[in-house]
Amino acid sequence: MVRVPSFVPALVTLLLAAGPGLAQPAPAPGEAAPTAQPEAPPPAPPPPPAIAPTPVEPVDVTTLAAPDAFTTAARDTGLPPTLWRGTSLPIVQAVLPVLAERPLPPAAAALARRVLGTGAQGPQGALQKPELAGLRAQALMTQGDPKGAAAILARAPGLDRNAVVARAAAESALLTGDDQRACQIEHALTDGREDIYWVRLRAYCQAIAGQGAQAQLTFDLAQSQAKDAVFGRLMGAKLASAGDPGLPSLRNGLDYALSRNLGLDLAAAKPTPAVAAALVQGDPADPKWDLSGLAPDLAPAAGAIAAGPLPAAELERLLDAADDKDPKARARAGAAALIAEPFAEPLGPALRARLAALATPEGKAPAGRNLALEDAAAAKRMGETALLALWTCAEAPAGLAPADRARIVRALRRAGLEADARAFALEGLLAIR
Repeated sequence: MVRVPSFVPALVTLLLAAGPGLAQPAPAPGEAAPTAQPEAPPPAPPPPPAIAPTPVEPVDVTTLAAPDAFTTAARDTGLPPTLWRGTSLPIVQAVLPVLAERPLPPAAAALARRVLGTGAQGPQGALQKPELAGLRAQALMTQGDPKGAAAILARAPGLDRNAVVARAAAESALLTGDDQRACQIEHALTDGREDIYWVRLRAYCQAIAGQGAQAQLTFDLAQSQAKDAVFGRLMGAKLASAGDPGLPSLRNGLDYALSRNLGLDLAAAKPTPAVAAALVQGDPADPKWDLSGLAPDLAPAAGAIAAGPLPAAELERLLDAADDKDPKARARAGAAALIAEPFAEPLGPALRARLAALATPEGKAPAGRNLALEDAAAAKRMGETALLALWTCAEAPAGLAPADRARIVRALRRAGLEADARAFALEGLLAIR
């Protein structure tokens, strides 16, 4: 019988209570000791719920076009910023100098002020033609809006580098009585200073600055380059501070400034259109059409056009009168029918046939310009349509022929210039005798 020591049961109890890690059996001889197994790490906490990102609104990025000769507005005209879209730059270059030289009849002048006063991106290529800003301003002055011209020129770049823009700005300043600004423009100019206009303006600026000797030398130089009797007597009286300067002159801003500085009676001279517009106080007003003097046979059509669409029955009445045996009555009614017809569209088959049978003669505008006008209106190139119409007006000093006016009225309506089309039509009906 084997005696078990008394401490053995207690040791076994202790080992069992300590857990399996201590109750491993001893390895047999020659076996490697078993590797202790580490306890499993606690489970990772669940990830936080995903937060949906706040949706970001897409941002439209628009590249702004660089300002050009047409970007600055003279005033709010109500015309869209797409005014010049698709317009031919050569047409702009051909028409602006004409509008800068010749005042137009009321309806055409109002159209010119609206179109040229609108701030809109110019035709393609206008950015490379900074002189167009000067021509645009000169045209506005000639057509009765010197304040609008001044607003454009106040923000025109390159006054020191472009003689055309600088001259328009100097004239605008002289016409508004700002001689100091005109002299600053002359002093800063680096391109074209040898032109006779600038030499004369320099003499005037030196004279009003009290630089008598320098002014005399510059005046002598100007007269030796291009003698001018009117400038000579006015500037001569200014330099001498004595003598009779004679009558005032209102040919341009410089003559106006000299005449004003000498205290002459400006009412004794006939002003050019740009000077006349500068002498008028206030903003230019669109023409008002007094229809009370119309002949009874034309008054109903004019009243309908002024108020809205022309009833087909009224156009039919004019066409009936165009069949009159009296040649004069027939011509009057035919002209009125042509001018009024665009406001009665669309026409039925019978009225189209009667319109085609009218014997009213063709107008005087060149055929190519008429085709270009119709094409511009069909494509709704608003600015180009307006310029082509104004070009025809400028070349008709005696007034538009009824056929030319009718074509312009139709084109302006198709291009979206409704108010101007009405003005041209009413002016035309009032001109019929």
